[in-house]
Amino acid sequence: MYFDKQKAVEFNKNRLIEMAWQDRVSFDTIKELYGFSENEVKNMMRDLLKRSSFKMWRKRVQGRATKHKLKVNYKTTRFQ
Repeated sequence: MYFDKQKAVEFNKNRLIEMAWQDRVSFDTIKELYGFSENEVKNMMRDLLKRSSFKMWRKRVQGRATKHKLKVNYKTTRFQ
């Protein structure tokens, strides 16, 4: 596995996958809530998703400004 297993035990995998797929939830927000960096999220998604789903997700989020707080003009007031 590519991520810290001890940290992974303490969170809900389904919630992480859901947040990673959502456009308006940035990697920074995931870091604040769960403590996982962008690279850790990518590695976890690689391990948790089917290969085709992971490729589709990476294509979707690659270069997407909304996945990085510094690149967006709005403020997220809640987590969906």
